[in-house]
Amino acid sequence: MANSLPAEFDVVVIGTGLPESILAAACSRSGQRVLHLDARSYYGGNWASFTFSGLLSWLKENQQSSDVGDGSTAAWQDLIRETEGAISLRRRDETIQHAEVFCYAGQDVGDNSTEETEDLQKSPSFAASGTLTKPLDAACLAEETHSYVTSFEMPAKDTPNNDGEALLEVTDTKETQVKEKKYHGDETCVHTVSDRDKDENKPVVEGNTDPPKGNRITYSQIVQEGRRFNIDLVSKLLYSRGLLIDLLIKSNVSRYAEFKNVTRILAFREGKVEQVPCSRADVFNSKELTMVEKRMLMKFLTFCLDYDRHPDEYQDSIQCSFAEYLHTKKLTPNLQHFILHSIAMTEPSCTTLDGLKATKKFLQCLGRFGNTPFLFPLYGQGEIPQCFCRMCAVFGGIYCLRHQVQCLVVDKESRRCKAIIDHFGQRINAEHFIVEDSSLSEDTCANVQYKQISRAVLITDRSVLKTDSDQQISVLMVPPAEPGTCAVRVTELCSSTMTCMKDTYLVHLTCSSSKTAREDLEPVVKKLFTPWVETEVDEEELTKPRLLWALYFNMRDSSGIRRSSYNGLPSNVYVCSGPDWGLGSEHAVEQAETLFREIFPGKDFCPPPPNPEDIVYDGDDKQPEASGANNVFMAKPELSEGSKNIESLQN
Repeated sequence: MANSLPAEFDVVVIGTGLPESILAAACSRSGQRVLHLDARSYYGGNWASFTFSGLLSWLKENQQSSDVGDGSTAAWQDLIRETEGAISLRRRDETIQHAEVFCYAGQDVGDNSTEETEDLQKSPSFAASGTLTKPLDAACLAEETHSYVTSFEMPAKDTPNNDGEALLEVTDTKETQVKEKKYHGDETCVHTVSDRDKDENKPVVEGNTDPPKGNRITYSQIVQEGRRFNIDLVSKLLYSRGLLIDLLIKSNVSRYAEFKNVTRILAFREGKVEQVPCSRADVFNSKELTMVEKRMLMKFLTFCLDYDRHPDEYQDSIQCSFAEYLHTKKLTPNLQHFILHSIAMTEPSCTTLDGLKATKKFLQCLGRFGNTPFLFPLYGQGEIPQCFCRMCAVFGGIYCLRHQVQCLVVDKESRRCKAIIDHFGQRINAEHFIVEDSSLSEDTCANVQYKQISRAVLITDRSVLKTDSDQQISVLMVPPAEPGTCAVRVTELCSSTMTCMKDTYLVHLTCSSSKTAREDLEPVVKKLFTPWVETEVDEEELTKPRLLWALYFNMRDSSGIRRSSYNGLPSNVYVCSGPDWGLGSEHAVEQAETLFREIFPGKDFCPPPPNPEDIVYDGDDKQPEASGANNVFMAKPELSEGSKNIESLQN
């Protein structure tokens, strides 16, 4: 299989995380020959989404022993010439630590249908022994049956309109009609569509699909409907006016995904969960605020929208924390809490300037696609890297999963990387190499100081704030319990996001690590949820949602690492970091664009694909018209798969 790969490329990308996938798409779109590799069997790296059984398989892989050679080192060393050196790469990802799983849901009597159920019940403190299955749903990407693929099959719905406007499909919560809106002069059409239109895109569910009797959800029920789950390794949302949304629209990659509005911003205060008013109408309809507080809040938020024009208002507090600054504005404790934790969504210790900037960003994102500033991609955050991989494949990029890279080959004289050697022993040459941080060896990263992210994934039986609708997508910031600790961000997803089964909620908790994930996050879990085993009471007596299943783990945060921190990195090797703990994906987009402009100065970063009428193929008898249109000339030998995909998308 290795012999069928070309030996020459312009760019080799190792890792399929979000920044690497954006870079691969940008390079392919600019006409570069791109080879995109990943040693994993799934797309996305630490940005991936898994079905329930896929998540158990992922946990099992992370249980295995650390980076161990397989005796093939001598084989690739024989391919290194006298004038060359080699930088070995890590054989497996070691960015996940302290993974712990707890199952609280009961077991059906006499049900031995799955190995996962039996093993988990035997060892509730840690269970990662699920049956090995394909980690990603086949609906997400073309099925991987070989060592490499050259393109993705595009569904019919991906065919763009020819009206020249960028499309971003957003599924409205009510989902009762199709409508188009334009905001603030943006050239963006927002399409809201009904769930009925999405039935054909839902993953196939094996086993019983009826909800359990009495709403008592068992672990075996979760396993049987495991393909209903799409569980993100990293919990992110998209700012409606953020860099990622702008890039998705600009590049037309938004056609490959659908989004839902986040419906609620919540606050946790004095042991209670409350809804935070976002829009002007919400503020004046709120029963949590007095009339005086409503006026004070509107006045302060109006100031935050153009705070940079009034530096005299905050100049004296520039050295203070944002929490101290809010106190000087004589806002009530209620308002200070809402602004700090639910609007700015920052730590109490953040600076006044950072707090004002975060508040302004929140306000600017309101109203573009809904009443909150945030969107969530259907089927999980893992869809976004795959969307950019599709764009890369459409323009000729070659994809290889389960493809290990042994080393980078470096010319001793020029100190530039010349090639890679893969696990087949094939030498593949290129001009530029993009590598995810987790692939670099311990020697290369010896001087790097990494941070850690604490993560928890929960399956619960109802929302943290019950309302008439059971299809709410909520964001909640839980303030730090004591000084010196971090606030915890909670994202609660309902079944209409296609991330969990009916009658359950998928809850993500995230904070910057100070201890293990369980030590950091379990106190917050106990505040918000009640384990199933403790709930032998009537439904009416329950004040908290019941916790069915929980996973804790720590993830490496490699954002903010300077290039100079890596040892012996060749000048044409560029490193992409993994996810940070922030709410949005701004850092990944900024990093991808910065590296692209460094590699290809002067080239456009992820421009939209050409209109079909502007494509003129070499060898066509028809001559291009003499008009001023920007025709795009493309070679047309025997229509590669990538070219077929271009034609299908454009027609």
